[in-house]
Amino acid sequence: MVGRQLAVFGIAVAALGCVVVLSLMVGRQSIALVNAVRALLPGAHGEIADIVRGLRLERTVVGVVVGLALGGAGALMQALTRNPLADPGLLGVNAGAAAVIVTGFTFFGITSGYPQVWLALAGAAIGSVAVYLLGGGGRAATTPARLALAGAALTAVLFAYMNGLAMRDQDTFDEMRFWVVGSVVNRGYDGLVAALPFIATGAVVALLVAPALNALALGEDTSRALGLGVGRTRALTGVAITLLCGGATAVAGPIVFIGLTVPHVARWLVGADQRRAVPLSMVLAAFFLVLCDTLGRVVSGGAEIQAGLVAAIFGAPIFIALVRRRMLAAA
Repeated sequence: MVGRQLAVFGIAVAALGCVVVLSLMVGRQSIALVNAVRALLPGAHGEIADIVRGLRLERTVVGVVVGLALGGAGALMQALTRNPLADPGLLGVNAGAAAVIVTGFTFFGITSGYPQVWLALAGAAIGSVAVYLLGGGGRAATTPARLALAGAALTAVLFAYMNGLAMRDQDTFDEMRFWVVGSVVNRGYDGLVAALPFIATGAVVALLVAPALNALALGEDTSRALGLGVGRTRALTGVAITLLCGGATAVAGPIVFIGLTVPHVARWLVGADQRRAVPLSMVLAAFFLVLCDTLGRVVSGGAEIQAGLVAAIFGAPIFIALVRRRMLAAA
């Protein structure tokens, strides 16, 4: 069993490597593998080197890092809430980060760097708390459906707020219309470098807290009987989710459905053990986002489709299938 799980993880890493290479080769101008490799060598120059190192390498690296963050955050959210429909995009976390970022560059001109990352982290935390309060308030018990509805409502309100800000100012509109769809293009290494320490910290915390989430899945009473600090585990998991979602949104904008669909695939491949499902979700999400970005360059001919839109095209049908399966099971 362990050998099979290691083989699955090895195949996922190899698939990620293959799609990274494909991302460097595919675009408006196709580049042969040998030429793409040569373009990465020190001292390479010319048109091909400019394309590979100046354009495609940057968006590929951003896709890997952001995908890793979203996959880990989705797996943690589903494990923490025991809600298979949990996703940073669906539960308002990404929308909260996006709304605060848009507020930052509308009123204070903050468009990059550490200030934008801090805004994203604050927005992610506010969004997650707001959804929990909306979905868990009242006398009725908190359910996956209530959390999903609260997240959808909050996301709609926040995007309406962002659109309202965009209508006030042409510069804000120009900045927002490209950023808010979720993209890895022209993000720049500056923003990635600013967010990377937070994403890396969140990833480390996610891997460390994964064994405790296995115990938490048994219920609070059983977890306490096993000596688990339930409050501490939830707090650390929330910190990891905030760091991963906030960092990813600061770099690439709000990208939905990756954190929802990929953890389901990971658990299908290696089981419900979070020690294996969380890292595999990270690798598979990085693979999926880079693949979406690569597909977006070629499926529409001359124009590109942003990676966030491609991810939504593939992710939305899976979300509908998950909801329908749960409704049928409850009927």
